[in-house]
Amino acid sequence: MSAVRGAGVVVTGAGGGIGAAIARRFAAEGARVVVNDLDPGRTKAVADDIGALAVSGDASAVIEEARDALGGTVDVWCANAGLASPGDASADEDVWAAAWDVNVMAHVRAARALLPDWLERGSGRFVSTVSAAGLLTMVGAAPYSVSKHGAYAFAEWLSLSYRHRGLKVHAICPQGVRTDMLTAAGAAGELVLAPTAIEPEDVADALFDAMADDRFLVLPHPEVADYYRARATDPERWLGNMNHIQRKWEGAGA
Repeated sequence: MSAVRGAGVVVTGAGGGIGAAIARRFAAEGARVVVNDLDPGRTKAVADDIGALAVSGDASAVIEEARDALGGTVDVWCANAGLASPGDASADEDVWAAAWDVNVMAHVRAARALLPDWLERGSGRFVSTVSAAGLLTMVGAAPYSVSKHGAYAFAEWLSLSYRHRGLKVHAICPQGVRTDMLTAAGAAGELVLAPTAIEPEDVADALFDAMADDRFLVLPHPEVADYYRARATDPERWLGNMNHIQRKWEGAGA
């Protein structure tokens, strides 16, 4: 019997891509799933397809509605909604603010609402869709890279603070995934991410493997571990290699 059978699961940003794949996998495993997305049509389409409940709207504003839809109890919260924000240090303040709000503060708000119940009953699971950019970086996307580092840091903090009280946390850090977000990444995505891009279902599979092992870090692209290790042990060489990619991107007419 599936370990998540009957569990109340909320997946934000689930109108397509990684979120839809994760919601579909939870539903297939017998969980009671709430699909959330900003777009009501996409939300309903995915929910109807997998026999889930639809709650549309901003991920930060639907926490109580999603909990009510599940009868008052959320067992798993998948903080998947994300904003791909290109730009350099001169990006507008509102671009930086939006990236921080969606990619970090939505996670904080969900945890703030859910932790009291989870800690009282000694169980709960928080899944954060971060990005390899949260461990490494992404050329041409300062607001995205910085905010994804924040998302990873918050997931890490949750895990180290509450694992002894029954909270399980997973940080998903894929590279390129064949979604609308990859398409929106433009030339940088084509250069850095597209060559090794995987399907959203591969990300869902990696998450379920990590949940079976109670493993925090979820790497759908295993090679990211080597890049992360290189970044930590030889930062000068790693930065030089990344700068080489930056120059290639600039030369491609970024």
